[in-house]
Amino acid sequence: MGDSLFGIHGMALELRAQRLGVLTSNIANAATPGYKARDIDFGSALKAMSQGASTSAAVGAATQYRVPVMPSLDGNTVEMSTEQTAFGENAIQYEATLNMLQDRVQTVTRALKGE
Repeated sequence: MGDSLFGIHGMALELRAQRLGVLTSNIANAATPGYKARDIDFGSALKAMSQGASTSAAVGAATQYRVPVMPSLDGNTVEMSTEQTAFGENAIQYEATLNMLQDRVQTVTRALKGE
């Protein structure tokens, strides 16, 4: 019932949470020499999950190294402005997906109560 009730939004919420973790890791390692920034290709991960892949398999296959505009001399490819922008956008999308799921749960709850 959960898949039909929440549709693709449940999978999207899982992926957005995973992506927040990857972006947070990039930001935390901004001063680590040789650290390579990564990101998740959300579209391909969601497609893989909708075709039956587990979250970890979909994320693993869709995780890519970010190509820096201006790499640092120590080999670190984290660009804070890029990471902060991606983090902010993903956080807003996470919240929107969560709100959509909460609305769906409230609708079902009201229906069950007969309101």
